[in-house]
Amino acid sequence: MSAQRKKAITVVKAETRQRLAELDETDGFDESLLNNYENGARPIEGAQFARISAATSMGHGGHAALAGADRTLSRMSALSVAPKWFVRDYLATKEIILSSWFNLLLICVPLGWASAFLGWGSIPTFTLNFLSLIPLALILGDITEDLAVRFGDVVGGLINATFGNVVEIMVSLFALFKNLFTVVAASLLGSILSNLLLVLGCSFFLGGLFHSVQTFNAVSNRACSSLLMLACIGISIPSAASMILRNANSPIPDPDAEPLDPEVHERWILEVSRGTAIILLICYMCYLAFQLKTHSDLFKGDDDDAVPMLTLGTSIGLLTVITAVVAVCSEFLTDSIKDVSEKTHLSQTFIGLIILPIAGNACEHLTACIVAMRNKMDLSMGVAVGSSIQIALFAIPFNVVVGWATGHPFSLDFTPFAALVLVVCVVNANFVTADATSHWLLGVQLIALYCLVSVAYFYQ
Repeated sequence: MSAQRKKAITVVKAETRQRLAELDETDGFDESLLNNYENGARPIEGAQFARISAATSMGHGGHAALAGADRTLSRMSALSVAPKWFVRDYLATKEIILSSWFNLLLICVPLGWASAFLGWGSIPTFTLNFLSLIPLALILGDITEDLAVRFGDVVGGLINATFGNVVEIMVSLFALFKNLFTVVAASLLGSILSNLLLVLGCSFFLGGLFHSVQTFNAVSNRACSSLLMLACIGISIPSAASMILRNANSPIPDPDAEPLDPEVHERWILEVSRGTAIILLICYMCYLAFQLKTHSDLFKGDDDDAVPMLTLGTSIGLLTVITAVVAVCSEFLTDSIKDVSEKTHLSQTFIGLIILPIAGNACEHLTACIVAMRNKMDLSMGVAVGSSIQIALFAIPFNVVVGWATGHPFSLDFTPFAALVLVVCVVNANFVTADATSHWLLGVQLIALYCLVSVAYFYQ
């Protein structure tokens, strides 16, 4: 998650944060205050916040209050006597869970696990666990953003770098450990294309429907675009080299040339990929320093004074639990990919490139579109392009390094068609955003390009 994605989600949750801040300003909570919060209204002010005082306890009102106190405490009454931190965390957690209709899909989590354990079949297991990742990605986005608000930009940037795209990273790592290298490459490339074409295209389109022409920061856009192009080159070089060497080993080329040993060829590609991965990770660290330290003014949002919604202990606890649930769902999902591919006649590449990124990018898609419709295009660009950079410069090299450390020979030797698609899409996105302005027709073009790629892979 980029710094701008953090700011964007903060904008979306600004009203909730304000209401929680107003709750903190009171000495205690009464039922009228909590009921006002539960109903979505702004908390009432003044003496209405106070508990029943000695003055109001006299007469008929006092007797009614005492009679009510003798009754069984309702849920709101229980909250009114609970510690302030507990009430705050309860209301904030409820807001996070109920903030999106997508979170209704949380019911798919136990169903997906039941399908895996009870043997309902690979297709139900894949579908249920895939759907469960969508709300989990949304909730993870809220929690990591809340921790980033608490710790500030520098530490928050590291937290977001670790957990911002945890769904994509988890799915790719479990596929890596099962030697599904095609799925690993396709899911990571698909996440880049989904963010860069579908998420950004929908943001341009929806924002353009409400605002004729929108603008964003040209300097930060050029920096991000050049980084994406660098990542493209880093990924394409091992792919192109492998293709050239593979052709050199075929019986058609010059008969006087000595064929290369396939083991030497594979080892050389692995070494080049690992060296490239380290360079890309260093570039990502430089990008974080540029974004969070040296040129942070280019990425500032409108809510620098935002306060965290959750307490630290609750944030860490929820983050741990949700990450563990994502890991289990990812395990069941990747276990069923082979059977699903055989039964549906969809290639593993199509499943990884087109279908899986939908779940991982749910948070980015929703957030980017909301802030675009509010005419905050710098934030929308930061969400879409920033997430693409994180996948290209962090997630892909990270998988190469993890494979290196665990004995799984995953390299940057992608298929020539995949490398070509990546380069063409990045060049087109850079061309569309070159003048730092957007309108709905540019959004249509980006969405159309994503559809063209989807059709090509569907019939591959």
